[in-house]
Amino acid sequence: MRIAQIGLGALAIILSIIALALPGLTFLSLVILLSVVLFFVGIEKIITGIFIAHKARFATIGLGILTIILAGLAMAYPVAAAIVVVFFLGFALLMNGFARIVDGITNKANKGWVRGFTIGVGILAVIISVMILASPVFGAVFAGLIIAMALLIIGIQMVAAGVSGRRDSIVSSSSSTSKFRE
Repeated sequence: MRIAQIGLGALAIILSIIALALPGLTFLSLVILLSVVLFFVGIEKIITGIFIAHKARFATIGLGILTIILAGLAMAYPVAAAIVVVFFLGFALLMNGFARIVDGITNKANKGWVRGFTIGVGILAVIISVMILASPVFGAVFAGLIIAMALLIIGIQMVAAGVSGRRDSIVSSSSSTSKFRE
C-alpha cells in the first residue's frame, strides 16, 4: 500500500509539473478526454435503450445519439470545444460573482466583516470571469494552472502519507475483538 501511495503520488507530482509547464494543453487534454468518455457514454445509452425495455426507451436512444454527435464534434474540434467550455465556465463564474455581491449587500443576518468578505469575493469572481470571457486562452491557462496546483498538492500528500508509513487498511474483526479481550 505504501509503495502504491508513493508511486502514484510521484506520478501526480510529475503530471503536475507538466501541467504547470503547459497549462493550456492540460485543459485541452481534459476536454479531449471528456469527449472520449462521453462518446462511450452515448454508446452505452443507445445499447441500454435498445436492450432494456422501459418507458423512456426512445428518449434514451435519442439522447445517446445526441451525446455521440456532440462528443464526436468535440473530438473533431477540440480547440472549439475547449473555448465553449471556457465560455460556460466564465459565464457561470460571472453569475456566481453577481450572486455573492447581491448576497453581501442584502443579507443583513451576516456580520459586517462577513458581508464585506462576501462582496469582495464576488467582485474578485466578476473580475476573473471578465478576464476569462475577454480571453478564452486566459481561461484555459487559468483552469490548467488550478488543475496543476491541485495535482501537486494531492501528489505531495500521497507521497507524505506513503513515506510516513500511515496505513489505510480495514482492521479485521478478529484482530479488533482481540484488543477488547486484553
